Amino acid sequence: MEDKKLYVGESMVSYMTKTVSIHEAKTNFSKLVKRAEAGETIHIGAYGKPTVILTAANQNKINAELRAKAFGCMKGKIVFNEGWDDPMTEEELDEFYNMRMRGSEDFERRTSK
Repeated sequence: MEDKKLYVGESMVSYMTKTVSIHEAKTNFSKLVKRAEAGETIHIGAYGKPTVILTAANQNKINAELRAKAFGCMKGKIVFNEGWDDPMTEEELDEFYNMRMRGSEDFERRTSK
């Protein structure tokens, strides 16, 4: 069973679609992967009925989807209190510098990087 497929955005290049048995797919998997990477869509199935499609992954699309999921993963989980970005008061600055002047090794190690 072979038919032609046209893929959008690929300058009207036609690819052949082939249905192979599960046994053939298992035996020749690496060859089928190379054919899929070359643009062929391969249907894998039993008794002439395709159940799985083997195609090349569009890595740019996959990366974009993963970035989109990761970008919004903290939405609604971070709360900024009012005034979080206000400058430090004189009292807070004194406390900050006094802690530093006390020579806390832990503080020095964290801030020296």
